Amino acid sequence: MNRLLILIISLFFLNNCSLNENSSIWQNKEVDTKNPKNIKKVFSEKKVVTQFNQELKLDLSKIKVNNRIVDNRNNYGIQDYSGIIDKVGSYKFSKLDDVNHLNFKPLFLNDGLIFFDKKGSIIRYDNNQKVLWKKNYYSKSEKKLKPKLNFVLVDQNLLITDSISKYYSININSGELIWSKNNIYPFNSEIKRSKNKIFAVDYKNTLRCYNINDGSECWNLPTEDSFTISSSNFSLIILGELIIFTNSIGDVTAVDIDSGLITWQLPTQSSSIINETYNFKVSKLVSDNKSIYFSNNKNEFYSVDVRTGITNWINEINSNLTPITSGNLIFTISNEGYLYVVEKNNGNIIRISDLYLNYKIKKRKNVKPIGFAIGGTKLYLTNTDGKMIVVDLNLGKVIGVEKVAGNFTSRPFIFNQSLFVIRNGSIIQYN
Repeated sequence: MNRLLILIISLFFLNNCSLNENSSIWQNKEVDTKNPKNIKKVFSEKKVVTQFNQELKLDLSKIKVNNRIVDNRNNYGIQDYSGIIDKVGSYKFSKLDDVNHLNFKPLFLNDGLIFFDKKGSIIRYDNNQKVLWKKNYYSKSEKKLKPKLNFVLVDQNLLITDSISKYYSININSGELIWSKNNIYPFNSEIKRSKNKIFAVDYKNTLRCYNINDGSECWNLPTEDSFTISSSNFSLIILGELIIFTNSIGDVTAVDIDSGLITWQLPTQSSSIINETYNFKVSKLVSDNKSIYFSNNKNEFYSVDVRTGITNWINEINSNLTPITSGNLIFTISNEGYLYVVEKNNGNIIRISDLYLNYKIKKRKNVKPIGFAIGGTKLYLTNTDGKMIVVDLNLGKVIGVEKVAGNFTSRPFIFNQSLFVIRNGSIIQYN
């Protein structure tokens, strides 16, 4: 009888003291690093996006414009372009195969630009779209792999990483090869340079540091790997003695440039993302020296402290496009075609404008934004239907549409008071 009574009391006690992670029994359970208590999440509930505060007119009369096309912080801001949208020429190359997006960037020079073709040939053009030289350093079998290239210029040396594991250096004037090396895995990021080093991230989520002079590896830093290959490129920025980068599972890691040691690391996704990385996309990192700004297609826009890696605020914006900052404002466009204007210091959204308002509902479902640039008081947005939408930034209103290509294009680039857009087979220049 006593044993039966003890069993009944024990079952009653266990039923009322559930051993789930929210039970008070777990005094030392792991802290949620993604949403600690000090983070301000501006929107806490799922909301249907609509236009907001459309009557608000921005005062951009005192904006600072620049003409940067290379910035280690990816902070290009509002650039110097009057926005006539007058096509003046095109830089032609053989069409790239097996691409469903043009996530590449030409290397802009004061006297022309550099790009590549479907076999990995590097082409230097002058300002009249004429080819100055064309060089290819791939074997017959490597050409069949259709390498995609990333560039960075260091004095007279052009440094290249590619999608088939090679990295090499050539002379910018002659195109002659200086040195060539092979990595274990293909690269999947832009290149950044600091002092005598270059940095890139490969598909195994490893940050690699190389010496500019001979391509020798200075150090490498592996981060947690995923089981699938990411469909988006990783991003890097350099701030002082730190290089900060993203990987395929949403980690943001700050590393000491000289030693390769981690200064801080911010996981932004749960462990379940490791098996879903093909569909996970994150924007490029952008910094104003104090904070880092980025967003993803999981409805999260972050502001992170540069020095500590602590999250300042998170807002619910669904975008993997690179944001643009100016003064206390951040501009970004959601994957559904809404232009957001956000205050940098607190993450408050002050205006939302629907840039796809003129699309029919059926058509709209199949159109996605590719990227945007801001020139003066106008915003230029390219889309997957080959069109570029021109927006009055003061009012948040669409004022024009330019047909660039039949389907996908690159994001727009502004340099030397001209706007450039890549379509498959040519780079279009507008004055």
